[in-house]
Amino acid sequence: MGILKTIFPYSFNTKSTGELIAKIIIYVVCGFVVGLLANLLDSLPIIGRLFSVAGWLLDIYVVVGIILALLSFFKVIK
Repeated sequence: MGILKTIFPYSFNTKSTGELIAKIIIYVVCGFVVGLLANLLDSLPIIGRLFSVAGWLLDIYVVVGIILALLSFFKVIK
């Protein structure tokens, strides 16, 4: 659990529903902005591929972060 807390420090210690919703919105907005940037740079050969891979990795990070925030809020994990 210590590794998860170091990789996803923002997902833990959620105390209220408003705070949970704010964390989820921040995760979604970050994923959207990087995805938009990756789509804009997709036409460039090498940079587009790098941003495409970074976009996929960030999408995975966002999904896992949201799941951990929900599990932490509902006290499934500590």
